[in-house]
Amino acid sequence: MTEDEQSAWLRAASERLTRWLLCEAMPRWTGLGFDADTGGFREAIDPDGPHAVVGPCRGRVQPRQIYSVIVAGRLGWTGDWQAIASRAMDWYLARFRLPDGTFADMVAPDGTLIDGRFDLYNQPFALLALAHAWKALPARREELERVAAALLDRLEADYRHPVAGFEEGTPPREPLRANPHMHLLEAAFAWEAVGGGRRWSDLADELMGLALDRFIDASSGALREFFASDWRPVSGESGRQVEPGHQFEWAWLALHWSRTRGRDDAAIAARRLFAVGETWGICPARHVAMLELNDDFSIRAPVARLWGQTEWIKAALALARLSGGPERLHYLASARRAVVALELFLVSEPAGLWRDKLDADGRFVAEPSPASSLYHIVCALSELAQVRGPDWPHAG
Repeated sequence: MTEDEQSAWLRAASERLTRWLLCEAMPRWTGLGFDADTGGFREAIDPDGPHAVVGPCRGRVQPRQIYSVIVAGRLGWTGDWQAIASRAMDWYLARFRLPDGTFADMVAPDGTLIDGRFDLYNQPFALLALAHAWKALPARREELERVAAALLDRLEADYRHPVAGFEEGTPPREPLRANPHMHLLEAAFAWEAVGGGRRWSDLADELMGLALDRFIDASSGALREFFASDWRPVSGESGRQVEPGHQFEWAWLALHWSRTRGRDDAAIAARRLFAVGETWGICPARHVAMLELNDDFSIRAPVARLWGQTEWIKAALALARLSGGPERLHYLASARRAVVALELFLVSEPAGLWRDKLDADGRFVAEPSPASSLYHIVCALSELAQVRGPDWPHAG
């Protein structure tokens, strides 16, 4: 395909998938997947029926769904997205926010606290949802900014790592994880975008510096997942873990930081991260991004999960925007392959649902559709929608 043909294909895919999101997925997840009485989102929907899976609610899923509702509204969803987001935010703040300003791990469907332990991974999603809600719900800005500032204050006071980034708990424990820091970087960018102030930009700079200095292996260009207290890879097999989806996700974030800071080193790192994910992380038989590799790029976990395909889309599109000639054509083709991979996971009946795991033998695991995937899908489709915009680069 020529460059123009690739772009035309991606525009058509964007129109098709956005229509699916707005007409099928959002009504499903704000109807069957939302408890209008409490304001809480369900964790999953079972395609058999379909019916909502009623069970404990995780602290990472509620803010992800709030984010998804708001971004879907920006993409043109005509549902009452602002009211749903505000109602869900009320329940989330009332039931998950702890006295110290952090957010709990799990509550019961009726809002009773089940697990109030601190999990660093949950906190970035609170910050992300708060930033997007700040923009979407003008009447609540003072309140939402105060909650976000209090959370960041607590993280910096009680969980700051002496080198950079944050600890996993108090007292500090191992392993340290790159993944929560990736989502903290995403949240810092979101607050920076709405004018949150210098502290969010400083946080983003610190986290991206940590990734460039410690998370990414200088020799291979790959990003590892688990670290000891000195930010060296933890000993044993965990220290060798490399996730293709996270190579793509970090590449997307690094490209944003590179553009906004004028840092060519981050763009170079992003290209290397993408190359790792694309070269070794895509199954040649199933044509999907696999879950895990080892640090020598041998396959560690051949299962493919939906979220990895969405991160592949985002990174390929971001690189295509910044490239020209044969390189741009390559990234456009890669984005096309990633869209095809994502669509494998979407089910046509019942509408608006998906499968999450594709086994090595090419069969999907029969299980309920997890709500947590919607955040990844919405973010990817938001990026894909840019190919339909007037500022999308064209050949010539």
